[in-house]
Amino acid sequence: MHREPRLDRFNDNVLAKYQVYNSIFLTLPYDEIKRTGALLPLFQEICEKGFEENLNPSEIVERFFDKYGENPTEKEKNDLLFRFIQYIERQVVLFDAIEDASFSIVNNMDGRGTLRSVKEEAEAKQKVDELREYLRRFKVRPTLTAHPTQFYPGSVLGIITDLDKAIQKNDLVKIKQLLAQLGKTPFFKKEKPTPYDEAVSLIWYFENVFYQSASKIHNYLQQNIFDGEEIGNQVINLGFWPGGDRDGNPFVTTDITLRVAKRLRRTIFLNYYRDIRKLKRRLTFRGVDEIMGELEKKLYESAISKTGEVKISLEDLMSKLNNIKEILVDKHQSLFVDEINDMINKVNLFGYHFATLDIRQDSSIHEEVLQDILKKHGGENGIFPADFSSMSDKEKQEVLSNVKGEIDPEEFGDEGMAKATLSSIYAMKDIQEKSGEAGANRYIISNCGSEQGVLQPFAFLRMCGWDKPTVDVVPLFETVPDLQKAHQVMENLYTNPVYKEHLERRGNKQTIMLGFSDGTKDGGYLMANWGIYKAKESITEMSRKYGIKVVFFDGRGGPPARGGGKTHQFYASLGPTIENEEIQLTVQGQTISSNFGTRDSCTYNLEQLLSSGVSNEIFSDGENILSDEDRKTMTELAEISYNTYTNFKKHPRFIPYLEKMSTLKYYAKTNIGSRPSKRNKSAELNLSDLRAIPFVGSWSQLKQNVPGFFGVGTAMEELEKKGEFGRVQQLYNDSEFFRTLLENSMMSLTKSFFPLTAYMKNDEEFGEFWELIHEEFERTKKMLLKVTGYKHLMQNQPAGRASIQARERIVLPLLTIQQHALRMVQDLNKNPEKEGERLETYEKMVTRSLYGNINASRNSA
Repeated sequence: MHREPRLDRFNDNVLAKYQVYNSIFLTLPYDEIKRTGALLPLFQEICEKGFEENLNPSEIVERFFDKYGENPTEKEKNDLLFRFIQYIERQVVLFDAIEDASFSIVNNMDGRGTLRSVKEEAEAKQKVDELREYLRRFKVRPTLTAHPTQFYPGSVLGIITDLDKAIQKNDLVKIKQLLAQLGKTPFFKKEKPTPYDEAVSLIWYFENVFYQSASKIHNYLQQNIFDGEEIGNQVINLGFWPGGDRDGNPFVTTDITLRVAKRLRRTIFLNYYRDIRKLKRRLTFRGVDEIMGELEKKLYESAISKTGEVKISLEDLMSKLNNIKEILVDKHQSLFVDEINDMINKVNLFGYHFATLDIRQDSSIHEEVLQDILKKHGGENGIFPADFSSMSDKEKQEVLSNVKGEIDPEEFGDEGMAKATLSSIYAMKDIQEKSGEAGANRYIISNCGSEQGVLQPFAFLRMCGWDKPTVDVVPLFETVPDLQKAHQVMENLYTNPVYKEHLERRGNKQTIMLGFSDGTKDGGYLMANWGIYKAKESITEMSRKYGIKVVFFDGRGGPPARGGGKTHQFYASLGPTIENEEIQLTVQGQTISSNFGTRDSCTYNLEQLLSSGVSNEIFSDGENILSDEDRKTMTELAEISYNTYTNFKKHPRFIPYLEKMSTLKYYAKTNIGSRPSKRNKSAELNLSDLRAIPFVGSWSQLKQNVPGFFGVGTAMEELEKKGEFGRVQQLYNDSEFFRTLLENSMMSLTKSFFPLTAYMKNDEEFGEFWELIHEEFERTKKMLLKVTGYKHLMQNQPAGRASIQARERIVLPLLTIQQHALRMVQDLNKNPEKEGERLETYEKMVTRSLYGNINASRNSA
């Protein structure tokens, strides 16, 4: 089955099936949607032809109604456009389900980057011992975040799962029923979800997907690479942000943090209980069945306990499972020992915490909290000296390093952030008591740019009666200037005696997070990626000097503009100058559902991540080392690109364009996520306060994916003009890192479609600005094709390209409607008092069209 090319497998198993099932869907007899299904393909055709003829979106919509309408009123036209939106959203779901169902056919589950191929390569190169040794240290940690880049409610996720199964079985009757159900199930969220709602919907993936996939991988490694011996390492562990990530989200409270931890604990108990119950039907032997009965009872009671009381300790559970294993080996010819091994592995992997709940807050908030603490605890009998505020930075660091106490968060009123911040630390203690240390043992500081940025929360921990905190303090360096000095900040911390002692207690390991999203927003595509690469190198070199094992945690989003793209290729390309003993990354929104949404895709993508670390460490044989000449070229390209992007951002039309011509201000109205779309409350739009998701998302809705390419073309063209294009070519041939960057940029270009907004070039205010973006798009495309030698973009990934094209085709009518509505809003805004009701209708149309577009871009991952 897998012998035919991947593109053919995609065409036969995804595209062809989509055409068949979509035609069933379009002919379903919905009373309230008569003729919609028949008219949508006609509208699609008019959109495609209209853009070829350079019509603008409103002209395309009008042409459709002239041709197929019977003099409809404006209300009738809008009603039909809203129905089209509903239909297209559901077509996206259908396409998702078909791609999920065909995942194991389109992707070779034993091919390159899978564990089987890793094992075979290690055997062929006689590196099995090295591989074992590395797997005893190496870890992969995907961390699910609540960043809102997808909005499917739970009911729709359920339909996708059922459709996936029905499509695999080709059960037409069931498929028809589910499509009918899909047509009648609401997608639109009237209420914003709470952070707890977000957590519950993501824990679904842990319970139904990761639990099975991670343990399956662990079992495979144990049996096939370690010959049945214990690995002695959790090769995969899970991280979780919803309910713990307070950065810019005022709705995350301590109560929610504790409830989420309890929900994670309850869910893992339920999963263990189900497994033990199933296993109990097999382990009916004397000496074993009594223990199984006791485990079943205690796990069930722990799962349903209202107070969250744990009825059996983790140590007790583990010793009973090991006891069962001994009895099976000694007295029952090892019957079902694999099943009990699987259970032991799961408990080793997930403990009672299931996933580590990270706490995150912005450094500017810590500064405010410190000021509040100084007011109450500064002075003669206080924790802080009275003159703290007038001290030098060095003196302040000295005080922060040595401060201790037991401050009660209740002393601070609900005004300000002191109470919330300190109580989140007490919550971490509470979670560690009930779920074990791994339940919550990382405090992440966003926008960290200094030693004080780390020492403030480090001091808060010890002011909460936690003299030797079992918590890792994790700085997140995001902007280009912060990345450039990150190694100096860390060196000063490593040489701080108190912090050094803390690191020794934590096994001389320091986790450091490096952000992509805000980095791209701040420095443009090449500079953000190169800035992070260089920061990793200098931090690695400096950490090795001090005997500290540094672990990098990457804030990767889905699209390349947020650090996403081909993740495993990216990690495989890093080379020996970057510490790579753990791969930790954030996963969010449609990246969760596309890369980890089913057991097949989750297993495949976790294996790819594992193998990328292995191939970088064991199989690369020094191939990933950048020469001085290549470094010089990369630095030059990044700097030209950075200047180009920075000048673009300073353009007087930059912010107004996003505000007036894009969907930026509509993101807050979608009710996708619980957090506000910007960090502060001021009416004035300030780029630094703007969150990366609405920023990158707005460019994506315009089909202009600027953050994924702007500056890349200019940088390469400048070297070409100097007659030095050979250097770019050399870098491309030598460096897998650079190749991966360019491939991901190509993905951004492939998803751009400038005819959609070509009408803007005639706009008095924004015409010239639109031309500026379009020219850089064309320049980047030309340069990328030149350096790669391709005839068209993504030539080396035909199946990925076909998937993008299919999705783009599905949403083209949706984008057309959205742009038409945006044009109407701009027009009606000239007279908002008179046009209030019509204005509201078109604004609602823009917001509603956001959903399908957001969900359709799932293969940006």
